[in-house]
Amino acid sequence: MGGRFFGAGKGLAAAGLVAVLTLLPQRLWAAPAELLLRPSGERFATGDPIWWLELHQGGRRLGRWAAATGLKDKQSADRLWSPGNGAPLPAGRYRVGRPEPWGRDLWVDLQPLFQTRRSALGIHHCFPGVGCICLPQRAQMDQLGALLRRHGVSRLQVLQR
Repeated sequence: MGGRFFGAGKGLAAAGLVAVLTLLPQRLWAAPAELLLRPSGERFATGDPIWWLELHQGGRRLGRWAAATGLKDKQSADRLWSPGNGAPLPAGRYRVGRPEPWGRDLWVDLQPLFQTRRSALGIHHCFPGVGCICLPQRAQMDQLGALLRRHGVSRLQVLQR
């Protein structure tokens, strides 16, 4: 092709190629972003345990929110096989859905990647948490939703106590 398209720094074709490459979404070559939910050992003023919901990418924490999951007196209840008992979200990996409208709120669907009887799990604005991941402040949910969309987050890891 005589250097017309592949010559090092020659002509408009090379400049056009550089321009196209810089317009590609960063996530094509960046490490995937992932959510992590872990107990903090701290409590809200109500006595409910604080769980940290964190967004990580390539070893960097991009965001962190104080969340609730499970009722304060149900933190030791069966998390895996007893739906509706008010226990925290079961430990394990989840597929994260895209944020979508849920009435006047946002809902982020969570699909467990392991066997459980628990269903209808998600992240949303609420307090206290009954079994989903609950963010007490609506502004936090809006911020999380925007970051999930921007970074194409598709995985969550919930850690054991």
